[in-house]
Amino acid sequence: MSASLICHSLSFTWPDGTAVFEDLDAAFGPGRTGLVGVNGSGKSTLLKLIAGELTPTEGSVKVSGEVGRLPQTVTLDTALRVDEALGIAAKRAALHAIEAGDVAEEHFETVGDDWDVEERALVTLGELGLGHIGLDRTVGEVSGGESVMLRLAALLLSRPDVLLLDEPTNNLDLFARRRLYAAVESWQGVLIVVSHDRELLDLVDQIADLRPGGITWYGGNFTAYEEALAVEQEAAERMVRVAEADLRKQKRELADAQVKLARRKRYGQKMWDQKREPKIVMGARKRAAQESAGKHRIMHEEKLAEARERLDDAVEAVRDDDEIRVDLPYTAVPPGRQVLTLMDLEPAYGARVKSLDLRGPERVALIGRNGAGKTTLLRTVAGELPPVSGEATAHVPLRFLPQRLDVLDPELTVAENVARFAPGATNNRIRARLARFLFRGARADQQAATLSGGERFRATLAALMLAEPAPQLLMLDEPTNNLDMASVRQLTTALESFEGALVVASHDLPFLESIGITRWLMMEGGELKEITPEAVGFTA
Repeated sequence: MSASLICHSLSFTWPDGTAVFEDLDAAFGPGRTGLVGVNGSGKSTLLKLIAGELTPTEGSVKVSGEVGRLPQTVTLDTALRVDEALGIAAKRAALHAIEAGDVAEEHFETVGDDWDVEERALVTLGELGLGHIGLDRTVGEVSGGESVMLRLAALLLSRPDVLLLDEPTNNLDLFARRRLYAAVESWQGVLIVVSHDRELLDLVDQIADLRPGGITWYGGNFTAYEEALAVEQEAAERMVRVAEADLRKQKRELADAQVKLARRKRYGQKMWDQKREPKIVMGARKRAAQESAGKHRIMHEEKLAEARERLDDAVEAVRDDDEIRVDLPYTAVPPGRQVLTLMDLEPAYGARVKSLDLRGPERVALIGRNGAGKTTLLRTVAGELPPVSGEATAHVPLRFLPQRLDVLDPELTVAENVARFAPGATNNRIRARLARFLFRGARADQQAATLSGGERFRATLAALMLAEPAPQLLMLDEPTNNLDMASVRQLTTALESFEGALVVASHDLPFLESIGITRWLMMEGGELKEITPEAVGFTA
């Protein structure tokens, strides 16, 4: 029987009373599903409920078959051997005992029918780029990206019927991502993936869009989903215009009806006062006019209420597509102006840079394998780490957005954090600028510690961009990690309007393509070298 999972009337509320879902119904069959939604919509929570790691407040999750989940943050015991992390240590030990001549019954029971488990493990490790690790090394000897792939290898070896992946490409370099994409493409059972990685989401068969009202399904990959959404939104905006016109019409008709009724009332009163008809006739006419007027008024008021309801429904169907605007003064860099110079720079770790000049509003992508030293280089250029030797000279104001987003003081509000970077700016000026980053009114008074992931990113970007002096060189380290697709779009729009120079360390090729990269630098083998876009699979 094909694997499947069904969520029926699923509700979940956190202990503090925050509701995540209410009466959610969803069914997932064989195939690859991309689960998308804004930060805080409950994507990761839904995966944990499916995996049985959380208990629903109400409703149920029914799964046919075994479930395996790759969490967003992978933590493995560094003392474990690789075969223990893969979950095959006991079978492997039993196999080796049998091969050595120990025919105890418990060894055969442990192995079961899985006689090729060691070969399968080595093949799986090889397919995921971990063939060099071997089964007897410890987890502490592998990198963070390799530990994610090791956890994925363990899931693939356990052959679950339902595979759940939560932001699996975070912290993976380009080469590891390619191998993960191949594993996803070859998956035969039920697969649900939560990701902001466009390339990964373009491998799925359908998109499940999780929103407060439930899940909306779209056939095809993420590109097809965006196209369908654009058509939907165009239709929704058209319906808003129609509903607004209808509302104006109903208001006019109600006003016209009230004028006519007032005239008839005045005429009736005049006839009554002049007593031109018998009293009984005028009384009957007055009662009939009052009844007619009441029905007429009620009819128009009902039509007006229906028009308002149609407008409300139409407006609700239009998604909030607010965009960050970074068209700020003093950030522009004229072509040819020297921005950054690196001479014989040797950071504490990673590649030595003999010479590098950045001029004008260039947009540089910094790529390389995990552990190559990209973050160390950026932190050295930003002045956070001293170089072993050589010089890094920024000729314009520079700001650095780190992966950890630890720029903000969690005890201060968004506005107060921005004020730290621009002490000379007035409160009104800070709030006017924050509105460009979608922090309007009371949102600017939110404490940084209470912000969601996407909000914290926007607040950090605002603090850096609104700093004085305004940055003309912006360096970003893996900026799309842990951002939902809406936040990635907002970041892309923001960087499109930024007129200074950019240096971006990222493994996210679609994102790099979207921000108009002009130069590609790769850290490899202790060197920083310039490469062509085609070398990383990028096509202009």
